[in-house]
Amino acid sequence: MANTAPPLLLQGSYKPTNTTNYSKYSSITATCPNNDTINGAVDDGIPTIDYFMLFSSDPNQRSLALKTLSHACEDYGFFYLVNHGVPDSVLESVFRGMSEFFDPEQVEYRRQFEKKHPTDRIRWGLRSYPGENREYLKVVTHPQFHCPPKPAAFSEAMEEYYKRLREVVHGLAKALSKSLGLEECYIYKAFNLKSGFEVSAMNLYPPNFQSNGSMGISDHTDPGLFVSLIQQVDGGLQILSHQGKWINVYIPRNAILMQIGDQLEILSNGKYKSHVHRVVVERNEVRRLTVATLHGPSLDTFLSPAMEFVDDSHPPLYYGMTYKQSLEANGNEVDVQSNLEQLRRY
Repeated sequence: MANTAPPLLLQGSYKPTNTTNYSKYSSITATCPNNDTINGAVDDGIPTIDYFMLFSSDPNQRSLALKTLSHACEDYGFFYLVNHGVPDSVLESVFRGMSEFFDPEQVEYRRQFEKKHPTDRIRWGLRSYPGENREYLKVVTHPQFHCPPKPAAFSEAMEEYYKRLREVVHGLAKALSKSLGLEECYIYKAFNLKSGFEVSAMNLYPPNFQSNGSMGISDHTDPGLFVSLIQQVDGGLQILSHQGKWINVYIPRNAILMQIGDQLEILSNGKYKSHVHRVVVERNEVRRLTVATLHGPSLDTFLSPAMEFVDDSHPPLYYGMTYKQSLEANGNEVDVQSNLEQLRRY
């Protein structure tokens, strides 16, 4: 395939809708969570992808790894990533730095980062109500890195982590392109990942005796190519499967959970789907630290179903728009709110 940027299709103008219908990307219609649905989550297996094997010098091992990746993306939409090359020491430094930043005695210092303007690249917040229980720090990490200057070790640890994580995501984009039978740099070019817009949320979820209700974050999908997640204490995250079951997520030690983002669902014309997920704090015995990073295209990248995924039997399912327009449809760039439902043609 030619080494040119992949052509994208624009079929019809964008027509916003205020209706959110979760059943279109799952076989179950999402409702306000209750104890039955929360406690009814199952411990089904989640695929594990060995990152190292995706680039193995052994063609048989590489081919098998690419097939496993394709299966995980199409049949699940999420997977654990192991042997990713991010050193354990980097991950340990991240959580050590986060613990220092979220020091209970330093709340007043953190308040200076409360949202003052929609374009703020560093935001802190504290939420305690039935639909959301967490303290968070949200930062833009690329194309430019933003982070509070103190503690100094915290900023250094996060910058190193995001740098290494970005290399992993770029590698995954290439492997995913190959698994689809496309030119290796297809997705990298389509998303213009060199200038990709990345936002990360560092979350502190309280123990259950300090929470106001059972939810850390309610049901949602996320924009972008991939969403990556690491956590210090296991448990709490639940993902809605293709079969309409809530699955409990238990990330193996030093693994990274990867989930398909909205824009990859759009580009692939629904072949790969962005899944609804949520965070439950009802069973938290101790506080839980997580880092969720949304790896998106550049803000000026226009995305719609690519012609490789469209034919007479598979008409385009989504309207196209730039990533910036998509993020601003329900907020602003740093809010990174999904507008996937508004982009559906059917």
